[in-house]
Amino acid sequence: MASKSGPRRFELVRHRDVSGVSGTGVVAEGVEWSDGTVALRWGGHYPTTTVWQDGIGALLSVHGHNGATTIHWLDD
Repeated sequence: MASKSGPRRFELVRHRDVSGVSGTGVVAEGVEWSDGTVALRWGGHYPTTTVWQDGIGALLSVHGHNGATTIHWLDD
């Protein structure tokens, strides 16, 4: 659940590149807004920004690759 005190920043860290596209390490930067919505900025050769209205759980269900990619929170 999102922080009630405001937005929280995070990095999307890929430990194993299942698709062979994004590589490993920090592959995206994100913000979880106080209502649970997530904005994610992808790096790499084709940078883009995506919005996940259903939050972190939805993002990880698509991009988590069964634990190969995790969230590293930058803010408490």
